[in-house]
Amino acid sequence: MKKLDKLILGSFLGPFLLTFIVVDFILLTVNMLKYFDEIFGKDLPFMVYMELIGYFVISISPMALPLAVLLSSLMTFGNLGEHFELTAIKSSGISLLRAMLPIGVFVVFLSVFAYLSNNYLVPRVNLKTFSLLYDIRKKSPALDIKEGVFYNGIPNYSIKVNRKLDEVRLEDVLIYDHTRGQGNLHLITADSGRMEPFFNERYMMLTLYHGNSYQEGQSQRGIKDKPVAFSRTQFETNQMVFSLDAFDMKRTPENLWSNSKSIKNIGEIRVDLDSMDRELNHWYFFNFANTEASYNYFGRTRELNPPKAIVDKKNESDSLRNLKYKEENENNENGVPLDTARTSADTTATLTRSARPGRDSSAIQRSPERKVTASMEQQGNAPDTVATQNRRQLARSGQGDTLRSDTSNAAGSVRAKAPDLRRINQNAAASTPNSPAPVVSLSPEQQKTLDSVRNTPRYQTSQATVGLTAARNIKNNFTTNKARIAEVERNYRVFKVAWYQKYTQSLACFVLFMIGAPLGAIIKKGGLGMPVLLSIIFFIMYYMLTITGEKWAKEGMSDTLFGTFFSNLALIPFGLFFLRQARKDARLFELDFYQGIWDKVVKGVGRFRPQKKLKEDIL
Repeated sequence: MKKLDKLILGSFLGPFLLTFIVVDFILLTVNMLKYFDEIFGKDLPFMVYMELIGYFVISISPMALPLAVLLSSLMTFGNLGEHFELTAIKSSGISLLRAMLPIGVFVVFLSVFAYLSNNYLVPRVNLKTFSLLYDIRKKSPALDIKEGVFYNGIPNYSIKVNRKLDEVRLEDVLIYDHTRGQGNLHLITADSGRMEPFFNERYMMLTLYHGNSYQEGQSQRGIKDKPVAFSRTQFETNQMVFSLDAFDMKRTPENLWSNSKSIKNIGEIRVDLDSMDRELNHWYFFNFANTEASYNYFGRTRELNPPKAIVDKKNESDSLRNLKYKEENENNENGVPLDTARTSADTTATLTRSARPGRDSSAIQRSPERKVTASMEQQGNAPDTVATQNRRQLARSGQGDTLRSDTSNAAGSVRAKAPDLRRINQNAAASTPNSPAPVVSLSPEQQKTLDSVRNTPRYQTSQATVGLTAARNIKNNFTTNKARIAEVERNYRVFKVAWYQKYTQSLACFVLFMIGAPLGAIIKKGGLGMPVLLSIIFFIMYYMLTITGEKWAKEGMSDTLFGTFFSNLALIPFGLFFLRQARKDARLFELDFYQGIWDKVVKGVGRFRPQKKLKEDIL
């Protein structure tokens, strides 16, 4: 490493560490203020507060690093420009890009470190932060009884003290006992008392002097019942012991937070995304499978088949689920021999292939009947049912060939179209040889009679009612399914944004360095004046663009990849523009630069006016 690189890198590391500590402290204060009322005033040990603060410092470091890089790079090159060191570097033949190289290499390594921290360290810290913060929230406040105010911190008791002589002596004490869960039926009053903790402050003894205890029985709802019993007991001294276990902080197991996206790394988020994708595919398949049943008039003539991609993914998901179940349950330890497991696996695979959505569900349900009928026909005892006669008649009439040709033509579709056995067997309710023959056609008189019954006002009203009820049910089902799918899709997008954030927050360090370094070379001012102002402006822009892009991605208004990288993509042109201007030694932040532009504009307008007057004189 050359001396110039050491000089520039040394002048950068000091401001970077300082600004990182300052920015981290500011963000820590902002986060602590959110939970100020929930974590303070609960008599927690000092080490608990230090543990929580340490977790917060690590969790907010990904947001503090980009701002620290922006501010420190701007201050470094501003100081070099202010002391004419940058001018000396350029005059010696070293370009601005070469001068930015040592800090750029450091920022690249810092971006890699930020990525590793976001992916491995921050999720674990967030898990411990959520667990500790939840336990602090659940902890009861410290025992602090104030004068003239009911105190409900002790479970099942409400205590009011009108005057406190000190932390131990009390006067005019009023206590409501709710241990029986029957309301304000037990009241204790006393002229004075003493409140003293004992047994390592795990219990508190309240000694009351010169008081009364009022006890009222629980009343019934009946009007004619006898009045409830009421008792009053006078005492000179009464001791009450309260357990202070409610004031101890109980630690919650960390595995309860395993579903939060903030505690997962990229690998775990990808697993969750795969599960959500399969869940979405399940609901898509479910909607296709149930839509045909919702429209009775639709399913009689046509079939609604899911797309092939949905069916393939459903079959793959089912096969993986079956394999996982067999690995977990079908083994020698659970009492299932391996040979039996293989046999059941083959049976499950056969049923899965036969129950694929590409086959007719009615055919699957009738498969046992077909086996029984085939066996009876082999024995010569199969009854000649109406359904069998219809199938034979269909084969003789040549419709079987037509159906077979239709099936062969639909081989490339999601499932082969089976014969419409519902229409063939619509009159096959009677399955015995002694049953009357089914009605094949109606005479004109019978058809006219049925039409007259259907055209009655009562029948039309009933028909309209049934139609409206069916329409409402279909609408409610579709609304429910749509809301369910929309919720899963939004969670899918949220987890995908959390996945891309691991990259964008680390990439932001390099993007803001591209803005800060050339901008410092342009303004040529160090310190905490102009650099801090410009850094805050660009960091606010970065923060607002980040929130806007992530909101677009979460709401589905844009692609999740574009929405998450939107802030970096929007700031890269600023960095390239400032870099170009810095290489030309542009004076963007000097008043003389804009005064010269204004003078040129005025001079150009002045040249145009005489030409216009001369033209008018000639005309």
